Amino acid sequence: MVTVILKAVVQCDVVMNKPSTKFFSERQSGVLCHPTSLPSGDLGPDAYHFINFLKLSGFTLWQILPLNPTDDENSPYTSSSSLALSTKLISPFLLKQWNWLPEEASSLSDSILAIACEYFKDNASAGDKRRYKKFYVDQSHWLPDYALFKSIKSAENNLPWHKWPAALRDRTPKALQAARDKHAIEIEEIIFSQFVVDRQWQVLRKYAAERGISIFGDLPIFVSHDSVDVWTNRELFHLLKNGEPKVVAGVPPDYFSETGQRWGNPLYDWKAMQKNDFAWWRQRMQRQLELYDIIRIDHFRGLEAYWEIKASEETAVKGKWVKAPGEALFKSLVKHLGQLPLVAEDLGVITPKVTALRKKFNLPGMKILQFAFVEDYNNAYLPHQHEKDSVAYSGTHDNDTTLGWYRGLDSNSQARVNDYFSCSERDMPWPMVRATLASVAQTAIVPMQDILGLDNSARMNVPGVPKGNWQWRFNWGQVPENLSQDLLKMNKLYGRSEV
Repeated sequence: MVTVILKAVVQCDVVMNKPSTKFFSERQSGVLCHPTSLPSGDLGPDAYHFINFLKLSGFTLWQILPLNPTDDENSPYTSSSSLALSTKLISPFLLKQWNWLPEEASSLSDSILAIACEYFKDNASAGDKRRYKKFYVDQSHWLPDYALFKSIKSAENNLPWHKWPAALRDRTPKALQAARDKHAIEIEEIIFSQFVVDRQWQVLRKYAAERGISIFGDLPIFVSHDSVDVWTNRELFHLLKNGEPKVVAGVPPDYFSETGQRWGNPLYDWKAMQKNDFAWWRQRMQRQLELYDIIRIDHFRGLEAYWEIKASEETAVKGKWVKAPGEALFKSLVKHLGQLPLVAEDLGVITPKVTALRKKFNLPGMKILQFAFVEDYNNAYLPHQHEKDSVAYSGTHDNDTTLGWYRGLDSNSQARVNDYFSCSERDMPWPMVRATLASVAQTAIVPMQDILGLDNSARMNVPGVPKGNWQWRFNWGQVPENLSQDLLKMNKLYGRSEV
């Protein structure tokens, strides 16, 4: 059935309507599950099956992590571009179905994409070739630079851009043109690959929209140092003449780490960004609106004030808070792009000024139930303390699974959880799932791991730990036959579904 649907959808242009205001005005719910956590890990049939699962279960939101290219550890928060998409998400099944790849081709690889690029030239329909040309024109403000960046990086043994020969590092016109000429074939393949993953995503997003499912995306506040964003916009970041960062981003010691988190991202030169009315941010936000219906701004508090760490420091302990022009930024975004469907990730050290900035622009915040049982019964994350203009979560991608979290609590904390929900260990994680959906918060999100009742072996990410994350995948055999019926009943019970 999915195969027939996909073949029909690709024959027409993907035209998305503006995001619905339903997100801000009605109760609804969704599931957090990045595409890499699907059984196939790509945008093929499993993604369509997942959308059908959401629909049958009464959910109207699919929350994901950033779709950008990932680093060697597969982190979607460490990327070579804030605008490109990860080609690891490309479905070979769809390439063949759409006649963009010969049937004898096997699994996804760079060589397969190179074959597809040549095959597309000779076999694609006139409509698909027109869409390819339109994609290139629409994304021309970043796509050629990204392809050039990736091709040079490959030729330079994957060294970071600030370690390239000075002429390439500093983007002298002569050196750039020579690189374009030298790597012309590879550049064409990179551009084609971006078209493929963008097309597969847009077709999937249209399928979701037709079934009442909105895509809830994620926007990392900072970009990676070794990225095309920094290489092409050095004047917008605090860098030394050789391209090294002067200061880097992170957060002070908190719930997740006693030494804080030294992320290492270069910090924005906000004064430089304000000179052209935040043009870089506006382009970035416009691209997000092309990809998602709703956007979570990761580390929102960094737009009010950010934790500045000297690049020479090994940890985040010795840093300082520096004021950011968040209000001016949002005024510019609203002026040029209209009211935006944004959610503020307002976790960590949140001051009244951060809350005031969020509320000034009517941005929902986040309530994490796993944070609710570490103090007294006035804790703001407890369900009875939730606010309507917020998004309730049992946990996020940075938390343990709820079952893993519960089992890791000391006996006193477990007793507090049991008393609050009138439950026992054998009931977990469903009391937390139910409480998330019952919350007064307009929107409720539950990670797929909690819906499947999985332990800490299914955890997606441990903040501050660089290796071993972002690997979890489920399989359809883990999904009980009656799960959708049970979830639909619960979504109806708490006013989150009319299906």
